[in-house]
Amino acid sequence: QVQLRESGGGLVQAGDSLTLSCEASGRASNAYTKGWFRQAPGKEREFVATISVSGLLQSYTDTVKGRFTISRDNAKNTVYLQMNSLKPEDTAVYYCSASEGGALIARQSYYGYWGQGTQVTVSS
Repeated sequence: QVQLRESGGGLVQAGDSLTLSCEASGRASNAYTKGWFRQAPGKEREFVATISVSGLLQSYTDTVKGRFTISRDNAKNTVYLQMNSLKPEDTAVYYCSASEGGALIARQSYYGYWGQGTQVTVSS
């Protein structure tokens, strides 16, 4: 079992930066592929980014490429999502996820563990 807890959300203005953190706990929590998803009001949850166990490989959805960076610090059991040049359309609840699989997959069903989410609101 892996428990995930997100933090770092808040209200920012367009163009600002924000860093989300996700702390994992539980047995072998660092052996999981980690991902970030988001859900905007009235929309389905969508993939944002994912990172391999080693941290050497990442994958992003096209709408955040060049603006968001996913990283992890396995010594701290934490994965991060650095978000730059934020836009109002980035407004959503952001969820951290974990998968026992070793591939970088954007599909939600690939991830068996989820945090409670943290709200990010970007004003124009």
